[in-house]
Amino acid sequence: MMPLALRIAVTHILARKRQTLVSLSGIVLGTAFFIAVSALMRGSEQDFIRRLIDNSAHITVSDDFRSAGLQPAAERWPEAVVAIRGVKPQREVRGIRNYREKLRYVESLPDLRVAPVLTGSVVLTFAGRVQGMTLSGVIPATIADVTTIEEKIVAGSLDALAANPNGIVVGQGLIGKFRLAMGRNLAVATSEGAVRTLKIVGIFRTGNAAYDETQGYVLLKRAQTLLDRPNRVNRFIIQLDDPYRAREVARQIEQRIGYKSVSWIEASEDIMSLLLVRNIIMYTVVIAILLVAAFGIYNTISTIVMEKTRDIAILKSMGFHARDIRNIFVAEGVIVGLCGSLGGALAGLGLMHVLGRISIRVPDMPGDLTHLPLDRSLDQFMLAFAFAMIATIVASFLPARKGARVHPVTILRGAT
Repeated sequence: MMPLALRIAVTHILARKRQTLVSLSGIVLGTAFFIAVSALMRGSEQDFIRRLIDNSAHITVSDDFRSAGLQPAAERWPEAVVAIRGVKPQREVRGIRNYREKLRYVESLPDLRVAPVLTGSVVLTFAGRVQGMTLSGVIPATIADVTTIEEKIVAGSLDALAANPNGIVVGQGLIGKFRLAMGRNLAVATSEGAVRTLKIVGIFRTGNAAYDETQGYVLLKRAQTLLDRPNRVNRFIIQLDDPYRAREVARQIEQRIGYKSVSWIEASEDIMSLLLVRNIIMYTVVIAILLVAAFGIYNTISTIVMEKTRDIAILKSMGFHARDIRNIFVAEGVIVGLCGSLGGALAGLGLMHVLGRISIRVPDMPGDLTHLPLDRSLDQFMLAFAFAMIATIVASFLPARKGARVHPVTILRGAT
């Protein structure tokens, strides 16, 4: 059997159907917009991070050190009275020393894939035109496991580099800029004075104009010869099965091999901070919508308290305590909030369905359609439900506390 306090609460709600319906509609709309906006914002964030992760290395190990080493004299005599400054270090071939040994250690770590790379700047010449570009020496079999470059190939293939040691894979932007085609030859010159004629065996298109115009891939051994760095690489590109472990694994690798290891999280801290600020703004807006909707409940229950002052006095004179009166009006808010939250969850699902069917045509890519990214995880429904219930309970508690303070003697005496 329904408790007496709950029956009184339901009676009060049904007695004011119009105001209750308005309050209920506010909670439904507030919860629905909370869920839809949260799904859209979180979905876009996940899509952005996925694209960021897919198009960049999870961890990049370079031939740099996080802090410069001490001069030999400073290491030998750290407390010396005389300090030698401005000593020019000896010229050495840059790169990761003993890279094969360090590569074997990285490969021994679980749940990751790694590829050695040698990058350097070269000058590209063709038909009198000159342009600087970044040349990456790679092993086709390993670079395909840690990057999406193979998926971006529109002509030829990376495997063609293994068949043609003098081959090069370039971007479509460079092809259009120099009016090139598959099978044409390019002259590549390095700062060391080496010049080599390379044949185009592959063309890629990433959609990043700067990358497509300035990046090229050759065999690792060919890059080592061109850049005069025999048996050296200056990058390890690492992909993890779980990209969110990148910071921890990068720290482990750096502690072991000494070279600077940068995770995608560290490299994108400014972007991650921007996404955090965006989420704060988003949740502030949708919570404000729920708070506005909660004012409808506050208004409804306040009106009931004012109209039912004499009834409250009678209930108190019959033995109801102040907490019983307060619980009656809080129960009214909880009922409206619960019904509104459940209705809002269903409405939110409907809005998500509508948003998910919207397709957008990407500019300059007439054949590509994309849909709005949405996050359909259960936790955002629970979050919306929790905020809606908190807002309604607080909104009903304030007038409920006022009703609980009614003095029955004063009210009944004034009514006689």
